[in-house]
This record gives sequence, structure tokens and C-alpha cells, in this order.
Amino acid sequence: MKVSKAVITAAGKNQRLLPLQTLVDRDGISKSALAILAEEITAAGIDEIAVIVFPGDEAAYAAAAGPLARQMRFIPQTAALGYGHAVHCAADFTGNDPFLLMVGDHLYTSRTDQSCIAQLLETAEFGKCAVSAVQATQESKLPYYGCVGGRRVPGSERLYEVETIIEKPTPTEAEQKLVMPGLRAGNYLCFFGMHVLTPSVMETLGRQLADGGTELSSALAETARRERYLAHELLGRRHDIDLHYGLLAAQLALGLAGKDRDEVLSLIVELLAQSHS
Repeated sequence: MKVSKAVITAAGKNQRLLPLQTLVDRDGISKSALAILAEEITAAGIDEIAVIVFPGDEAAYAAAAGPLARQMRFIPQTAALGYGHAVHCAADFTGNDPFLLMVGDHLYTSRTDQSCIAQLLETAEFGKCAVSAVQATQESKLPYYGCVGGRRVPGSERLYEVETIIEKPTPTEAEQKLVMPGLRAGNYLCFFGMHVLTPSVMETLGRQLADGGTELSSALAETARRERYLAHELLGRRHDIDLHYGLLAAQLALGLAGKDRDEVLSLIVELLAQSHS
């Protein structure tokens, strides 16, 4: 299952400016969060990118993308009808092809030579099915993410057959329906902000939207009931720049993963020393 298209959602009222924020990347170069994300996508072999934006933001996003804007199509979400609707705005772009779906307010660092996106694409191509990236997440952060439940794929430490999906579950719901063997108590597998989805997901979204649905999670739950659907706990970390101090945390993570690691560590030590002087 070769994936050659990507969709980035960035139209949310409270998130639309986040992908335009400037950070210093692993190479020490200042660029927007959108450009950092797009570079990782293209480095993984995907050359067509659709960005779902708030109407009127097209020019700002094109400027923030820099040279990569030539590979992008900016699609306005003309009505604020939820995340599922935002994804479905790209239905004509994805057509009958599988696609990588990402959120515009997350950045990623990998613990291997493979980027997080490359890890996910490899799993999708091997499994020939939809795959969502997940990360073990503390119970206190459940209000921010969709979570999955299921069973571990035999012979694999980080792959799971998805059986249940709950959007922003309560701790009680998570404890009753989403406990995964092998995870530390109080931790659950929550969405990582990237998925490889099959064309059937767009079809399901279209039907559900016609019936008043708005959430991607409900379409993914139907996918889990109808076809093979995996969750992959990637060797990496998501950095949600929408969280309190999220932009700072993402910048530190990029700095510590890049060529200026020693300089960043020195700055942290200096700040700590000053704060205790």
C-alpha cells in the first residue's frame, strides 16, 4: 500500500495560528512549524500535500511553507463543522488513494534513524491496512486525545489490533475499556497525531457527516469493525504545541535532537543556575 499523499489539518479556531509559529529546527535553521512538518513528510517520500485551512489563511500558510508551498494545495474549511468535516474537505484530493493524515499543531522527534512518519508508513505498507500512531499517555492527559483499546499483535511489542476507540475518554471509561497489557498502570494508548488511512475512511466520514456526525474517531471506530486496523506505538515522541508551554517543550525537544544539542544543554544549565542564585 504505497502512500503518496498527505493531509494536514490546520483550520481549528484555536489552533490555526500554531503551524505558523517559528522554531529552530534540528539543523539550527529558523522556520515555521508547518515547514518542519512538511519537510518530514516529503523526506518520507510523499510529494503531494493538502493543508486544510481557515478561509483566508491560504496566503499566510503558503508563505510559512516556503519552497514546499509548491507541493501543497490549500483547501479552506468553509464551515466549522468539526474535525471529521475538516478531514473530509480533502476527499477530492485523496480520491481512491490511501493517505497520511496529520494535525498541524504537533511536531515529532524520533528515537531511531527513521522519522516517526517513515516508521508509520513502513507499517502501513507492510500491513496493507489503516494504521494509527499511538503513544503511551498518562491518565491526566486523556481530555486532550482519542484513545484506542485492543490486543497486541502476536510477536510484536509495539503493534496492536484496534478494537475500541473512544474520543477523550474519562478515566473510568479508560480503565473499563482501554487497558492494554504491558502498559504502566494509569497509562493508555492515545493518538499521536498521525494516521495512514484507507479510502474507505473518507467514504465513512461522508456518510456520518450526512447524518450529523463531526468526529473522526467515530469513523475510525467503524473502520475497526469493518477491516483490519492497526495501532503502532512508534519509537518517538509527539510534541503538542497547543498545550501550556507546548511550544517551549517542542523547541527544547528539537534542539536536543539536533546539531546544537550541547549548546541547548548549556543554556538549560545556565538558566537553572540563575534561577537558584
